[in-house]
Amino acid sequence: MLLHWVFTALCLVPGIASAQNPTVYIIRHGEKPKNKDDHGLTLDGIKRAQCLRSVFGEGSGYNIGHIMAPHVKDDGAHRRAFLTVLPLATDLGLTVDTHCKRTRVECVAKTVRSYDGPGNILIAWRHTNMGGIEKALGASDPIEYPDDRFDLIWTDPWPYGNVTQIESEGCPGLDIGRLVEQS
Repeated sequence: MLLHWVFTALCLVPGIASAQNPTVYIIRHGEKPKNKDDHGLTLDGIKRAQCLRSVFGEGSGYNIGHIMAPHVKDDGAHRRAFLTVLPLATDLGLTVDTHCKRTRVECVAKTVRSYDGPGNILIAWRHTNMGGIEKALGASDPIEYPDDRFDLIWTDPWPYGNVTQIESEGCPGLDIGRLVEQS
């Protein structure tokens, strides 16, 4: 009986019941066409989606177990992030979670905080909403993703709300370099 009580008490302590608290990686969707009515990717965006297969894929060290992108509208709007991570998701045998609308950053944060599956979380989103995701995860002064970059990986470890590292995806021919910042 005492052993059962101790086990129950330990399970109520945050972080002890689960084997790990996943790290969150946030990326911007791949390169986009200049035509605002085109919701797809440019050739470089397609190349980036292919590159992400090796960046985040099996054996990469990122250990991705869940992938999120914004809900795709019936007219195809907001599908860029989905197209960016779809090849990776296929490789990993995962379904891209698109249940959160693009501006519903609190939905993303709730999904992150309730995730209890294996591996870490990869979020592909519109860059102008990425700071909002960080704020919803607890950041008091969220950073902004630069308008002129498509290659940065934000690393936000548990307990979330504090990007601790920013680095380039390192996709050959697409990226500026292996920029690394740590706070």
